[in-house]
Formats: sequence, structure tokens, C-alpha cells
Amino acid sequence: MVIQVRYHGDTQPLEKLPQGDWIDLRAAETVEMKAGEYRLISLGVSMKLPKGYEAHLLSRSSTFKKWGVIQANGMGIIDESYCGDNDIWRYSALAMRDTRIEKGDRICQFRIVEKMPQVTLETVEFLDGPNRGGIGSTGAN
Repeated sequence: MVIQVRYHGDTQPLEKLPQGDWIDLRAAETVEMKAGEYRLISLGVSMKLPKGYEAHLLSRSSTFKKWGVIQANGMGIIDESYCGDNDIWRYSALAMRDTRIEKGDRICQFRIVEKMPQVTLETVEFLDGPNRGGIGSTGAN
């Protein structure tokens, strides 16, 4: 399976490490953020994903510990239609403390997954499955 990648500027080439399923992405710019500030950080790449796939973009496990930023939208979804030369991937960052991220720092990661198949939503009066007891009920007495 091939993912076409266009690099913008002097962005470091992506690499798929053998010990994981995710591909790290790096900040393509140095950014300074104050606590509470929101910023879309350029990742310096545009990609053409394989047909029928989308990318899930998430923080790396060390991102909060190192820089005190969280991904503002929880998870980024990049679908296969976001594939033009100037459709540059970005990381949606919310700073929880004053911080500085250097150009080239690995701040997030992505993997591709198959898109959801076409579905039809059907309105019904009742569902025939058993009730589990509501959210947070697993293992509760």
C-alpha cells in the first residue's frame, strides 16, 4: 500500500518504525505558546491516501509530558479527499502551560484505517437488544 507524500520546505522525511503501527509527524515550525493558547501547528506534509482509507491523527504519548499541549479536538480525522498539494496537515494544539516546540520535534502520529462502509440509518420504535444499565454500568452492582 502506498501513501504519496509531498514535503513542504525542509521537512524531515517520514519513516515507519518497525516496532509500531503509527507514523510520527514533526512540527514544521518552531512555535511558542502561552498557557490557554490554541494553535494549528504545521506538520509540513500533504498526502494522498489510498482510496477507501482515512488517517487518524493523535498526540504521541510524550507530547503532554514534554510540552504541556493537548490535541484540542481529541483526534484528527483526515479523509482521502484532503489530498491536494496545499492540503497541509496540521496539529490542533492547546497549551496547558507556557511552552516552546522546536521545528523537527515529534509531536503527533497517524495511522490509516479503512473508511466506514456506506450505511443506512433506520428509525425504529424499540431496539431488540438487552439493556446494559447505561453509561458507566460495566462491573457495577
